[in-house]
Amino acid sequence: MQKLKDRVAIITGGAQGIGAAYARAMAAEGARVAIADILDGTSLAKEIEAAGGRAMAVQVNVADETSVLAMAEAVNEHFGRIDILVNNAAVYASLQLKPFSEIDVAEWDKVMAVNVRGPFVCAKAVVPFMRSNGYGRIVNISSGTPFKGTPNLLHYVTSKGAILALSRALAREVGGDGICVNTLAPGLVLSEGVIQNTDMREKLTGPVLASRAIKRDQTPEDLIEPLLFLASDACAFMTGETLVVDGGSVMH
Repeated sequence: MQKLKDRVAIITGGAQGIGAAYARAMAAEGARVAIADILDGTSLAKEIEAAGGRAMAVQVNVADETSVLAMAEAVNEHFGRIDILVNNAAVYASLQLKPFSEIDVAEWDKVMAVNVRGPFVCAKAVVPFMRSNGYGRIVNISSGTPFKGTPNLLHYVTSKGAILALSRALAREVGGDGICVNTLAPGLVLSEGVIQNTDMREKLTGPVLASRAIKRDQTPEDLIEPLLFLASDACAFMTGETLVVDGGSVMH
């Protein structure tokens, strides 16, 4: 039996990398998937439909509330409802490791706009549709880094720490509406972007692997089942929680 049969799921940042892996997996479990990305997700939507799933691509800038509201309206109009939001879009793999004193305010603001404002305005846009159906699952993607205080990425780590607090507070506001809000916190994942960022991979892979109880690289596939759990009926009595999936680097 498909875990997400006939549910409608929005995956931000879904056109490539980990987001694309989420979109494929959710479609395979019966969800009607909206690939919401600043990039064009049309080819992925066509791939999913060719495999027998249902998908649409909608371009959106998650840092812009007007763009996000238009995206939510388009998804609801196309599929007739919104059940699941995966707040995956984030600035990360393009960042360069540097001391906090070398991070300029413009770069800080860009990270915060996408990584913190984005999940806020996306939740604000979809919750009315979820409330009207008395059902919703919001999965916010954080990171293991806030638990470690990882250096040289202060803006990113701060933004992902904010996601933990956002999820907890939002869970209390919408729990009475049948909406569960939880956080998925991956470790260092060998996504397309991380593989291409040589500096990040060379400086972080060794220490991260050494810190893990399970001594191997993490792939997007390691996140699929935990994501499906948080997006499904299986977590109906779980909200405001953080699920860390990083091979045992963080244990909390």
